Amino acid sequence: MRTAGVDLAAESTKTALAVVDWSGADAALTQLSVGVSDDAIVDASADVDKIGIDCAFGWPDEFVAFVAAHSEPATAPSADGGMDWRRTLAYRETDRVARRITGRWPLSVSTDRLGLTAMRCAGLLGRLRDAGRDVDRSGAGDVAEVYPGASLRLWGFDTTGYRTDPRARERLLARLVATAPWLDLRGHADALVRSGDAFDAVVAALAARGAALDRYARPEPAQLDRARREGWIALPNGALADLVR
Repeated sequence: MRTAGVDLAAESTKTALAVVDWSGADAALTQLSVGVSDDAIVDASADVDKIGIDCAFGWPDEFVAFVAAHSEPATAPSADGGMDWRRTLAYRETDRVARRITGRWPLSVSTDRLGLTAMRCAGLLGRLRDAGRDVDRSGAGDVAEVYPGASLRLWGFDTTGYRTDPRARERLLARLVATAPWLDLRGHADALVRSGDAFDAVVAALAARGAALDRYARPEPAQLDRARREGWIALPNGALADLVR
């Protein structure tokens, strides 16, 4: 099996791509790039079994309905504008599940800076679909929405400061390598310390492996239709060691 991880940003310069080859009880980081275009991601997808993308795959149903209704001033529905109501527009069902599992809210795709990246992601998902990949936003197809920081915490790692501090990434990488001696970084360790984007791309590829093996918190049947519209975060529900067989 081969999995790819994409740390997606609004622009290519901050987007990273990692590819991991899995063979029995071993895994190898065979490709790591920063400054990646949509074309490069689509090209890489042709040779992998599962792609994990760190970005929201859709918007909350309530937000979509509200924006559509609000676009017609004469018939726009009234709303109380209170915080409870606004939360229904800000968070998807998968975000609420992630909050219950991890104790933290993911970024809101409709109210935070994630929106520009999500717009790029929507286009990328369309291109992957046009290239013949099964783009099921619930994670059941060839592509899965992943959350590297939450995945690391669920695997038992302290993620304090790793996104912004190279020293924190160096410490985290040392713990990751000690916990997963089966992962061969193929000389990319320095690049992971230098770039938080590269680090998250590798974690996204690991999380994609968990999704490919069905070792993640899947949507319940009653949540499935919504997950296929809004997206669903493939949060791991086992140990990091479960990724190798």
